[in-house]
Amino acid sequence: MARVALRNIIATLAVGWSLAVSVPAAAQFYSEGYEFLEAVRERNGSEATDMLNAPGSTVINARDISNGQTGLHIVVARRDLTWTRWLLQEGANPNIADNSGRTPLIVAAEAGFLDGVEVLLRRGARVDVANATGETPLIAAVHARNIELMEVLLAGGADPDRTDNAGRSARDYAGQRGTPPRIMSTIVASEQSEDSGNSRTYGPDF
Repeated sequence: MARVALRNIIATLAVGWSLAVSVPAAAQFYSEGYEFLEAVRERNGSEATDMLNAPGSTVINARDISNGQTGLHIVVARRDLTWTRWLLQEGANPNIADNSGRTPLIVAAEAGFLDGVEVLLRRGARVDVANATGETPLIAAVHARNIELMEVLLAGGADPDRTDNAGRSARDYAGQRGTPPRIMSTIVASEQSEDSGNSRTYGPDF
């Protein structure tokens, strides 16, 4: 019995030791990510910079374990162009989705953050990515009846015929009864602009 008890004690100590080795590394990772996101929320540039400059740092794309948001989601949601540009410059991934499938571009479109949309597109944000309901940034812009935002997204290659989970596209929503005609006109004008841009002219222009 004494030997059995001794073996149990040794086994328990071994498990405890293995957890003591593995848990701190994970805890440290989550702790650093949490601290970075807190610095971003509080606009603490010095602290955030120190963490980004630490050797081997990967906190730039740290995600909030409660909602999946990155620092880029946070600054875009508050329409902060300075921090948006800085995080992108530091290597923030513009295509990471949160737990609702929302990328920073979707967040920017929903917020009507036009400058944010433009800089995200220039930095490689996928224009037709959709959230968990299938809504694309362009569909969000149509719902908001935001002509300027529509024009930027369409110029960035947004597909007006990509459908959401309900099977409706930005063009479908633009054509619904009660929607101002200028919404559909914006889509049509974008397509006409593309067609004219693709046409070739031969001979001299007078």
